[in-house]
Amino acid sequence: MENSWDVIVAGGGPAGLSAALMLGRARRRVLVVDAGRGRNRFAEHMHGVLGAEGMPPAEFRERGRAEAAAYGVEFADAEIASVDRTDGGLRAELSSGELLSARALIVATGLTDRLPEIPGLAERWGRTVLHCPYCHGWEVRGERLAVLATSPLSMHQAEMIRQWSDRLTVFTEGLGDLSDETKARLRSRGLRLEDSAVVEVRGDGDAISSVALADGQEVAVDAIFTFADALPHDGFLAPLGLERRDTPLGSFLAVDEMGRTSDERVWAAGNVVNPGANVPKSMGDGSFAGAAVNGALVGWEFDEAAGGTWPQVASAELWEERYAEADRVWSHSANAVLADVAAGLEPGTALDLGSGEGADVIWLAQHGWHATGVDISPTAAGRAAEAAEAAGVAAGAVFVAGDVRDQPDGAFDLVTSSFLHSPAEIPREDLLREAANKVAPGGHLLITSHAGAPTWAPAHAGHHTFLPPAEEHARLGLDAAEWELVLCETRERELTSPAGEAGTVDDGVLLIRRR
Repeated sequence: MENSWDVIVAGGGPAGLSAALMLGRARRRVLVVDAGRGRNRFAEHMHGVLGAEGMPPAEFRERGRAEAAAYGVEFADAEIASVDRTDGGLRAELSSGELLSARALIVATGLTDRLPEIPGLAERWGRTVLHCPYCHGWEVRGERLAVLATSPLSMHQAEMIRQWSDRLTVFTEGLGDLSDETKARLRSRGLRLEDSAVVEVRGDGDAISSVALADGQEVAVDAIFTFADALPHDGFLAPLGLERRDTPLGSFLAVDEMGRTSDERVWAAGNVVNPGANVPKSMGDGSFAGAAVNGALVGWEFDEAAGGTWPQVASAELWEERYAEADRVWSHSANAVLADVAAGLEPGTALDLGSGEGADVIWLAQHGWHATGVDISPTAAGRAAEAAEAAGVAAGAVFVAGDVRDQPDGAFDLVTSSFLHSPAEIPREDLLREAANKVAPGGHLLITSHAGAPTWAPAHAGHHTFLPPAEEHARLGLDAAEWELVLCETRERELTSPAGEAGTVDDGVLLIRRR
């Protein structure tokens, strides 16, 4: 499992899966981290969910996973222990100790319902001990129902449950003394009031036969509705110090209408912020949060491209100046990755994107390839042509100063790009996708890139964004039906620092074959 993602979604219930689905369709690299403890896992069926009426929650989650996975969303059966901020993103630590990084986080971890400690109550939760009449009322309509009052909200719950049955008992001990006016209101529609404490819920298996009271009474009951204490699963966010809001049901993360918290990179949706949200509400909020996160990512990407910290200099101008100011810029040695990979391929036609002073193209020509090098610097292209002439391979090594888009599509058995990084803004992913267009059926695309800064440099040295090869591959968005991933790995390379010190650097290697 690669550790760097566009978005991590914490929680794989209705809210989390809906958010992941939206982001997957937006071509984002998404990981859903799910501990598998959905709030509705105790219920046998869901109700009030259009298109999924009566579906078991486990089946619903399985279908949701499959739908999100079809758009490239990945899953980890794990739990996030903590989240911290980093430069430009977030770092999540799993309970296993594994570290993940992301540009944004969606929290959809739900909550735990803590019920009163009454024997026979908690073990029937979700089946005959219930909380939502819209979710379960139809199934117990007309039966002997009860409301176990735990908070002032229980009065509203009692009035609501009356809609599903006229045989309703309210156990009011949890509310203290009720006013005569309140008692009269409840009794006006035939509700039975009992102020003695409930001491046990009795019955066989999930079924309830009666409720035992402290005064010795036993009241016949078929199902009980009650409010539990709602405990949101958000403790792992403590290091972020996010703003909260107090409600009659507890303290929850404060979010705006799109689910964004007080941290610009963290969103939350579903029961973790709204204990009253049913499955459709959670799905909608998760979907909105996913779209909002993608919108934020889009804005950040344009901000970085248009302003950012990179010098606002045309890339062609910068590289022409760099080549023209020195007699030699590079070592004139072929890239070791290219030499290793190409040695195992049948020679044919090759195209090298960003060919510089021509070392890779010359190596290919020396090993039987007819190779074309494209570079935006005329000085580099001219210098490479002279080197090919001196090496005696001018017939097999052609150099062009210009744009890779000018080369014919589908015409090359091997297209290579080595270290396509620039201190001036370049449309890197667009260029690499254009390079892929040049690969002939059965041919290969080889991308070698920096997967990290050298050992002597800070982790975020320079102006480059270093991507692991798997993320590089994901961002290209190549159709798996058309492309086969052959190599996706990191190779350590020894090199010397500008100060003469020995060190290493990690190179990312991607070899992809066009089917």
